[in-house]
Amino acid sequence: MGDHALPGRPPVPLTLRRSARARRISLRISQLDGRVTLTYPHGLPEVDALNFARTKEEWIRKHLQDRPEPATVQFGQIIPVEGVDRRIVRAQGRRIQLQDDEVAVPQGAEARRLARFLKELARDRLTGACDDYAAMLGRPYSSLTIRDTRSRWGSCSSAGGLMFSWRLILAPSEILHYVAAHEVAHLAEMNHSAAFWAQVERIFGDYKTQRRWLRDNGAQLHQYRFDAPVS
Repeated sequence: MGDHALPGRPPVPLTLRRSARARRISLRISQLDGRVTLTYPHGLPEVDALNFARTKEEWIRKHLQDRPEPATVQFGQIIPVEGVDRRIVRAQGRRIQLQDDEVAVPQGAEARRLARFLKELARDRLTGACDDYAAMLGRPYSSLTIRDTRSRWGSCSSAGGLMFSWRLILAPSEILHYVAAHEVAHLAEMNHSAAFWAQVERIFGDYKTQRRWLRDNGAQLHQYRFDAPVS
């Protein structure tokens, strides 16, 4: 792995990764931090990979420009919870409270505490959804894990373990439910074949609107930063 840059104003940092599993050159822009990673096969010269990146410079710069600006969580800011915009305000008591158009956080509490609250809320909502969909599918899952993933909203292991991004709690409820149904459907079909999508539709219904919402709006869920105190 090496660090390079596309020249210009401003220069665009590139991380090059040679992979034995890669069959072609691929570019990925992290939704979380905007990092541009160029992956290429072992037998390909590095210069060819860099030349490929240069041919995609316009595409790279457009995607970086369109990426939502990071937003550090603080009092007065509006943040979506279950797709509803809520202003972060100071709570009167010692507990975080979710209200119709506000989320009240105790004064002096760190943003990390709000993140913990949202993670537990995500776990609760995802567990309920996965329990329902697994019962409809007739296949149990073995575990459910919540993480802050960069590249995927969920996954299902061959052992039946489900993993989800807790940031799904920021999206509308039907988006969270779609991702839950998607991963539960993998308990029956560990692929993305027509049979798999038929299972998703059977337990969730028409999923095309929710799938398109994630593609068009998912990056916005990564813009909120919880690594500084609410002040």
